[in-house]
Amino acid sequence: MCVIFFCADSNPQVGGYKLILASNRDEFFARATQSAAKWANAEHVYGGIDLEPGREGGTWLAIGHSAGFFKVGALLNLTGEPKPRDAVAHKNILQPHNHNSNSTGINLCPKPTTSNNNSHPNPNLNLNLNPSKGHSNNEHFLLGRGMIVADFVTQADEEHSIQNYNQTLLKDCTKYSAFNFVSIEIGSSSLPARVELLSNVPPTLEEFRNGECYGFGNSLPHTPFEKVRHGQQQFEAIVKEHGGSSVQTLSAHLMQLLRNKHKFWPDAELKRRAPNWGEGLSALNVHIEDHAYGSRTHTVILVDSHNKMHFIEETMAGVDPQGEWSRTHIEKNFQQSV
Repeated sequence: MCVIFFCADSNPQVGGYKLILASNRDEFFARATQSAAKWANAEHVYGGIDLEPGREGGTWLAIGHSAGFFKVGALLNLTGEPKPRDAVAHKNILQPHNHNSNSTGINLCPKPTTSNNNSHPNPNLNLNLNPSKGHSNNEHFLLGRGMIVADFVTQADEEHSIQNYNQTLLKDCTKYSAFNFVSIEIGSSSLPARVELLSNVPPTLEEFRNGECYGFGNSLPHTPFEKVRHGQQQFEAIVKEHGGSSVQTLSAHLMQLLRNKHKFWPDAELKRRAPNWGEGLSALNVHIEDHAYGSRTHTVILVDSHNKMHFIEETMAGVDPQGEWSRTHIEKNFQQSV
C-alpha cells in the first residue's frame, strides 16, 4: 500500500516548481530498506532502495536526471488482486539485478549480510488481506516490481523514454503481481511534461496532463480510495496556496498532509479490495499495530524552475513508528534543460 500526489509542469510560473510530489510508502516495518540517497552505480538517480532478499535493487520511488530530462517513477501495489497464475518469469531475467551477477546490469546496492524472512507474515504479500485464501507459491517466480522503476529512471536512451518504455512494459506486464506504475518525464520548457499511469490488472495505459494535480493509490484511477480522493483535494489546495513558497514552507505543508492519520471510512472500494484491513488502511498515514505495518516513509520531492531538486525523506529508524525517525534532505543542482 502506498499513495502519491504530484503536479508536473515543465514551464511553471516564476518562483514555481516543475515538480511537486508527496508520497507515503506503506510496508511492513521490518522490511530491509536503504534510505534515500544517490545511487552508487547510477549517480544521476536518487531514491530509496529495497534490500529484501530476492528484490534487492528495486525501489518504490526514484528520480533521475540525464540528457536534459527528469524522470520520476513510482510503484504502487494494486490491493486485493490475485497473483497471475500463468505469470512465470524466466529465471535469467532477474540475474542482471543480482549483486552476485557478472552481467552489465545495474547493481544498485549490496546484498544484506543478514536477514530474517520470518520478521513479518509474508514479505511479498500482495495485501490480499484475506487469510482464508492463502498465497500462491507463484509469487517466487514473478519479477520484482521495484525494478520497473529502477530500469526506467536509470536509463536515458530512446528505448527507455516514457512512451517506448511503457509500451514495452504493457506487452509484458503480466509477469508481475498487480501494480500501478506512475511515470513522469519533464524536459524542455517548450514541451509539456509527460505523465502516464500503467496498470496491469487489467493491462491499461493512460496519459495525464501537464500542470494538473493528481493522486493515485492502490486501486485503479477511476475508482480511487476515499483517502486518495480527499488527499488529492488537500494536495491541490496546498499547491494553490503554497506552490510559489519556499522549499521549507511547501515541504512542511506536504509532510503534514502525509502524516494525516484521519481514517476516511467507510470506503466501499477499499472494503471490497481489503475486507479485513480496510479500516486500518483508510488513513493517508497508515498504522496497523498488530501486523507491524504502516506508513514507514514520507517523501517530498521538489524541482524548481532552475532545475534544483530537493529530495526530502522522513523514515522510521527502527520498527516502532512511535520511536526514532530519520530525516534526509538532498539538494542537487542539475544542468538546465535545453
